[in-house]
Amino acid sequence: MLSERLKRWIFRRSIIGVGTALVSMLLAAAWYLSGTAPMTVLDKLENPLGAARPPGPPWIYPPRADVRYTIALYADLECPYCKTYLPALKAWIDRNPQVVLHWQHLPLTFHEPVATELAVMAECAGTVGGHAAFWDSVAWIFRHTRGNGRGLPGDTPLPGMTPALRECLDGDAAKEAVRAQSRQAAQEGIDATPTLKLSDRSTGKEMVLSGAVDGDALLSALDLLAAEDGPETSSPTDLPADVIGIPR
Repeated sequence: MLSERLKRWIFRRSIIGVGTALVSMLLAAAWYLSGTAPMTVLDKLENPLGAARPPGPPWIYPPRADVRYTIALYADLECPYCKTYLPALKAWIDRNPQVVLHWQHLPLTFHEPVATELAVMAECAGTVGGHAAFWDSVAWIFRHTRGNGRGLPGDTPLPGMTPALRECLDGDAAKEAVRAQSRQAAQEGIDATPTLKLSDRSTGKEMVLSGAVDGDALLSALDLLAAEDGPETSSPTDLPADVIGIPR
């Protein structure tokens, strides 16, 4: 026969179990009624505090939180040098977890109107599908475009066409986003692709580098930005020999 103490323990455990089940059911019902999906691992990586991820721009690669350095790549989707350089730059970013990459549209005049058309395609892919979709579309465009203003063969449509994507392509928001980034580049005196702007969140310094800068030169540039007791502005001759740019 069970003792009175054991009976009371079993009774308390049963009450706790029922209460836990009820709470779980209520939470599940609230989630269902709200229509809100649970936070994914990617959400947590991009938003450690649980805030909604901004759709962009800027388009960020990869989804890292609280990094020290940002490299903004000013690029043209008809630029053959950008096409060759982007995979190498992304591979370097993958090996350096303190850095993230931002894309900045800069369609060059002599590649128009195709350069802006392709930029709008990528912008809409990101607007509809998020950051990963943007970078996938950039890679797809670079694989298929003939470059130097010649565009996609036979007006090849962007894969995965949906009504939402078509609506974006037919609208003006993506075109204005591309134009706004072009204006920003002009205001910063950037008129060639690829161009990189390195930013250090800790020191507040920035540096602009022209061309397809290799990994060792990028590390040297980041070291220079990290030198808090260094000059706020240096001439190109003050930089390492393999780095061309001006900290500002």
